[in-house]
Amino acid sequence: MMKNSLASRADLHSWLPSIPTIIPHRVRRKLRSKIRSRQSPATSLASLETSFSPADTIRSLRAHRWSFYDGQYLILIVLGIFSLSIIASPGPIFKTTVTTLLLISLLLPVTRQFFLPFLPIITWLVWFYACGFIPSDWRPPIWVRVLPALENILYGANISNILSAHQNTFLDVMAWLPYGIIHFGGPAVFSMIMFVFASPGTVPVFARSYGYMNLVGVSIQLLFPCSAPWYENMYGLAPANYTIKGSPAGLGRIDKLFGIALYTPSFTGSPMVFGAFPSLHAGSAVMEALFMSHVFPRMRPFFVFYAMWLWWATMYLSHHYAVDLVGGSILAGIVFYVTKTKFLPRTQSSKMFRWDYDYKEVGEDPAEQGYALADFGHGPHDADDWTIGSSSSISSGSISPIQDSNSNWEGETLASHSDNEAKR
Repeated sequence: MMKNSLASRADLHSWLPSIPTIIPHRVRRKLRSKIRSRQSPATSLASLETSFSPADTIRSLRAHRWSFYDGQYLILIVLGIFSLSIIASPGPIFKTTVTTLLLISLLLPVTRQFFLPFLPIITWLVWFYACGFIPSDWRPPIWVRVLPALENILYGANISNILSAHQNTFLDVMAWLPYGIIHFGGPAVFSMIMFVFASPGTVPVFARSYGYMNLVGVSIQLLFPCSAPWYENMYGLAPANYTIKGSPAGLGRIDKLFGIALYTPSFTGSPMVFGAFPSLHAGSAVMEALFMSHVFPRMRPFFVFYAMWLWWATMYLSHHYAVDLVGGSILAGIVFYVTKTKFLPRTQSSKMFRWDYDYKEVGEDPAEQGYALADFGHGPHDADDWTIGSSSSISSGSISPIQDSNSNWEGETLASHSDNEAKR
């Protein structure tokens, strides 16, 4: 009798592992989501860090499994130190104070969840400003003829000159809105929208992607300096040097229209006068359009229109050639593709707000590759708030609130608990 009972149990255990291969992945996902939602409130995934204890940060660092992807922080540190060392103004007292405040913000969990993902953007802004202090004899020669030549080879004409040939106040304002207003305020507005409606962890991924794209773009501009259409309009194709001041080009008409001195002094004193290629205005617009289309797929035509609107504005205002826009857009596309493949949380069509998510999926959809490629049991279990991605933290699986893990690239995210709180 006992032997029969043991045999029946053995048969049952041998049959159970085959269940996941019978039940489709999407059905298993929903079923396990319901089970986990009963074990842990769905709001825990979308909650913010409230701890002010540096001990939580130290504990998180001790538990962190360092990987190749953590080398990003070394790059940011080296680039930040170099930038601060060559910046002549403001002085050392101001730079030391700001650096100290930044380190404190990274030490406190309540501020770390915001400033750690924002670190690439901070480094990009400091690096961009520091470019104005790099001695001219350290810099490569300026390319004046390359972009106009490429423009004529690829398109048969200078599109920027064609679009800016007919100017009027209405067109000036229509070009100013995306180039001079939305470009600067858009990232913050889009981030707030994604924070409310996207999967938890999307905003930190967007911040890092935006920062690294601009870091790479400014570095390319520094190593491959090229003149913009406004230079050709003012000086022709004469050789350029680093003593030449920048120009607001078409934005100067906006200053005259409103009787202000905003764009003229800012572009004249720009630290990157010859940074036409790639266009980071175009790259930023494409990056924003890709992320917003990921969150709101049905509104993709609207975001495509916004990107094309900004494309037109950059050329109408004589700030970029068409080839610059292509270069910036390709750069944004590459960064977004890598991000979406490995780090970006997937949007769930049945969820409207971040607080509706009871689990999170990162990377490519396993359903597109077959049911057997991913399961709820396979995910970045040992990922933590410092992780950008590693063999132990990157997966196309799912993350549940009851798993002590955070999304890659979140870096003490807008949607996770500290290691200390997760154990409580």
